[in-house]
Amino acid sequence: MNPKWFAHHTAYTTSKYAMSMIGLGLAEELREQGIACHSLWPRTVIATSALRIAAPEVAGQARVPKIMADAAWHILTRPSRDFTGRLLLDEQVLRDAGVTDFNQYLVAPGCGPLIHFFVEP
Repeated sequence: MNPKWFAHHTAYTTSKYAMSMIGLGLAEELREQGIACHSLWPRTVIATSALRIAAPEVAGQARVPKIMADAAWHILTRPSRDFTGRLLLDEQVLRDAGVTDFNQYLVAPGCGPLIHFFVEP
């Protein structure tokens, strides 16, 4: 855990860590039943209604929510007994599935996406 993430947004950071721990815990709890559980996070800022309200100045540097849906589909179609208990980034899931063109997910074509502030390079 990097303390810098707690400095200005303790509640948000705590909720993100908690969601990750719940995903890992459920994966272990449900493993024997063949039920998979993961946590899926965006690598970049996603163009949600909340973003347009909280930070409209960066909305053009976001990706559309469809990237999360596409990544989730690739996760959900994998064999659950072989793939569980992962903390995943949407972009990496799609890269692993063979996706190479991420321009389709840009809000503003030609404008590179803003890396989510919780994702370290």
